[in-house]
Amino acid sequence: MANHKSSLKRIRQAESRRLENRYWAKTARNAVRRVRKMTDKTEATAAYNKVSAMLQRLGRKNIISKNKAANLCSSLAKHVNKLG
Repeated sequence: MANHKSSLKRIRQAESRRLENRYWAKTARNAVRRVRKMTDKTEATAAYNKVSAMLQRLGRKNIISKNKAANLCSSLAKHVNKLG
């Protein structure tokens, strides 16, 4: 166990960040699943705009990697564009 005050604080910070990162990663996964299930183009387009913004924001904050965010946005865009 850590003895220094700063290392105890660092442990507390790391745990709270880990929990918050897990929450946002899970939220993003669920949002992507929801968009992939959609069959109505107008509804999917509106949802895609929100999900895409969230994914890009998570990529900027390194909760998910920038490349993963870009790949997910791209595949979702392809799905939305295929809907008729």
